[in-house]
Amino acid sequence: MHPPPTAEAELAAELAVVRPALGPRFAAALPGARAAVLTRLWRALVHEPLPWIERRAESGGESLLRLRDGRRLHGPRADPYATAAYVTDVRLDGMPYDDPARLMTELAVPHGAGFAAELGHSVASLALSRAGQEPGAPSLRDRDAWPVHDWEWEQRVVDGHPYHPSCRSRPGFSVAEQLAYGPEHRPSVRLGLLPVPAGECLVSGEWPRELRDGSRLMIPVHPWQAAHVLKRTCGQEADARPLMSLRTLALPDGPHVKTALSTRLTSSVRDISIGSIASSAALSAFAQTLSPRTGGLLHTTRTLGAATANSPDLAAVFRESPRVFGAPGERVVPVAALAGTELPLSPVWLADFARLALTVGLRLLELGVALEAHGQNLLVVLSASGAPLRLVYRDLADIRVSPARLARHGIELPDELPARIRTDDVTALRRKLFGSLVAGALAGTAGGRETLRAALETAVRDLPRSPDLVALCEEPLPTKALTLMRMSAGAPGDQWASLPNPLTQQPV
Repeated sequence: MHPPPTAEAELAAELAVVRPALGPRFAAALPGARAAVLTRLWRALVHEPLPWIERRAESGGESLLRLRDGRRLHGPRADPYATAAYVTDVRLDGMPYDDPARLMTELAVPHGAGFAAELGHSVASLALSRAGQEPGAPSLRDRDAWPVHDWEWEQRVVDGHPYHPSCRSRPGFSVAEQLAYGPEHRPSVRLGLLPVPAGECLVSGEWPRELRDGSRLMIPVHPWQAAHVLKRTCGQEADARPLMSLRTLALPDGPHVKTALSTRLTSSVRDISIGSIASSAALSAFAQTLSPRTGGLLHTTRTLGAATANSPDLAAVFRESPRVFGAPGERVVPVAALAGTELPLSPVWLADFARLALTVGLRLLELGVALEAHGQNLLVVLSASGAPLRLVYRDLADIRVSPARLARHGIELPDELPARIRTDDVTALRRKLFGSLVAGALAGTAGGRETLRAALETAVRDLPRSPDLVALCEEPLPTKALTLMRMSAGAPGDQWASLPNPLTQQPV
């Protein structure tokens, strides 16, 4: 009996039909994609509290793991902040594995089979994403080659999440659909406009006038959602460009629209909850009161309107484009798009950026607001010379707010804000900010422990010595345990790992 085809083989077969010219480039990209996903997986195995790993140690430049069943894993010493693919194989009881899906299958741990399938999809889709890049693209060291449109910056993010092993997992998408909708393939997408009686909708904010048809609302629908979930066609359509989250798109006249996409991409099903629709306008209004308290260093994008036909499968949110916060000559760039762009991210630039980000993040945390400031939500306004000037934050749905801290500073908390974002737990607040901003956006931009350490050391010298800053400098650095979360069936919510703090470690 023949084994089932791998995700790589299945994608190659589909590619041979829909885009045969990409076949050789896809094949050439596979080894690098395996190493990229294996590097992310090895980081998780070494640093996340996975219940089937009994002991960890380091020796001779290697990380050594002992499983509870007695087996041993050996691999390169893991840098939890590295973004380059430096793990080409991991040895399980002396047997080398260069394929993360095969390694996870061989580990045979609880919930490992499903996760192995995701890893296989992640490798195959990542190779496809890399194969789709045009060779000889202009270097971004030449500022005349900087993208003009905001969506062009977003579409330069080819590899997805810098630390998640499922960085490019798109198991619900065919090859043709990945090429048609994946932002890294630079498509133009025809969003459907589905008319729904206004009386059947929950609306927050001001729904755009141009998307009203008498007593009906025209709700934007992603074509994948229309075909696979709603199973209907839309009579009217609108052109849009997908951003790095794939289900959020830029419209030609500027606004961004977040659509429902009821499938799992990376780690979450990308629908839009009714609760988030109901609270979106209140959250947006609350965020506007925070910007003046940062001395003009932070802007938050406004929610223009949100609507749902009382179902997470048919919902949309309109937000203003972050580009409105850039003056002439400036660029507003997602932090995730900085890594690997060939921009001159010198040590001085990284320290300046870290100082700016920590100044804003810690100031808001002191006031009582913890941003989920990872590289997708956080954008930086660059001067004409490339210097970091200000920050822009978008997508407020997963922030955390402390009623007690806000009250101490005389800030009123609107009643409409959902209960799930309210907490006075200092650990939860610090995890939200430090895990996203420091272990996420700053680490991903720095690309490694020593580079991150140098930037943080310089940045923190100028910051007020608050209890939050002391915790950042002296305690282990929290990060979401992304692999543990994917392998914990029936355990909703975030789970966390503790990373060695680069500020308390000796340089290597």
